[in-house]
Amino acid sequence: MSGRKRRFIVEADGGSRGNPGPAGYGAVVLDAATGEPLAEAAEFIGTATNNVAEYRGLIAGLRAARTLDPDAEIQVRMDSKLVVEQMSGRWKIKHPDMRPLAAEAKTIFPTPGQVSYTWIPREKNKHADRLANEAMDAGKRGERWKPSLSTAALDAGPRPEAVADSAEPEELEELSDRAGAPAPAGRAAAPAVPPAGWAAPADLGAPATFVLLRHGETALTPEKRFSGSGGSDPGLSPAGRRQAEATAAVLAARGTVQAIVSSPLRRCRETAETVAARTGLDIRVDEGLRETDFGAWEGLSFAEVRDRYPEDLDAWLASPRAEPTGGGESFETVARRVARSRDKLIARHAGRTVLLVTHVTPVKTLVRLALGAPPESLFRMELSPASLSVVAYYADGNASLRLLNDTGHLR
Repeated sequence: MSGRKRRFIVEADGGSRGNPGPAGYGAVVLDAATGEPLAEAAEFIGTATNNVAEYRGLIAGLRAARTLDPDAEIQVRMDSKLVVEQMSGRWKIKHPDMRPLAAEAKTIFPTPGQVSYTWIPREKNKHADRLANEAMDAGKRGERWKPSLSTAALDAGPRPEAVADSAEPEELEELSDRAGAPAPAGRAAAPAVPPAGWAAPADLGAPATFVLLRHGETALTPEKRFSGSGGSDPGLSPAGRRQAEATAAVLAARGTVQAIVSSPLRRCRETAETVAARTGLDIRVDEGLRETDFGAWEGLSFAEVRDRYPEDLDAWLASPRAEPTGGGESFETVARRVARSRDKLIARHAGRTVLLVTHVTPVKTLVRLALGAPPESLFRMELSPASLSVVAYYADGNASLRLLNDTGHLR
């Protein structure tokens, strides 16, 4: 990577049932590359006005973003025109209750230009709005809001993916201009939502089509052991080599693949080399396509991990931000890595069909992101060794899942 600063989107909201009345706020920090939620905050704040609750939500969101990376570039998106205009310096802050809150918000990221503000309609701020309502509901029961009980991310519905991390501010501005929304100079406005389904333009040209091939079996595969990028890097077993040969034969017969990109891990490279031998194509290796690093779980079965690290396993199953024991990668980290590679490959292979030889988590992640599905969907997909899946990426930003876990060529 080039060392560019990370980019976060902060969505915040606040509400008061009475104005003034019982009030609460909600905020979510999103990765600007993937649209993945990185942190949530919500709190019941007693009796307050809507505006106070909105400012409190802004402050909580900015603090959560600073905890993740104090040097990140931040785009705040809120449906409060008042807060957006006041924090952008275009409206004066006249109310005495607002001034200290605005001043506090400005101290969190004090570098000029590090934070930009964009107004969005309420229907685009569902995640933060739901968090605020959860906090107020908890306060009504005499309880504190608990992240583990929150359904805000699911209730908000699928989120369009954010603009890729590789895009420059000027490119992001251009995207915003096309959508009709002005962006502050040199900063990114809210990414445009591409039209979906029948609303899409009729002539988008040929998509970039990714044929996603999970590698063939290794000795660890039938034993259902964790085998990521931090373990022994096994090669294909005899069964895996037969699977690779069968897959190579069908891909060569179809003759549609125009390039091959592989994970750097041995099992993928061996599978890719088998296809390359049949098709005559070169192989490009992409580090972003490697499997999750499973830390101390590498080589263990699920039952062994459950026995040795039960609390860590429960946390990992419950949250995409949880890491395997011993410093492995969270699914959230993997999603960011895979999304960066996806965006680079789409740009490099526009209009072409590319074979990506990779692993369970990257394939499922690409499918999940294409569908706008929540992180827990990773546990609800079956992906067999040497299976084929296909995702097409169109010029307007839409993606279409065309095939999932096809193993017909292995029968």
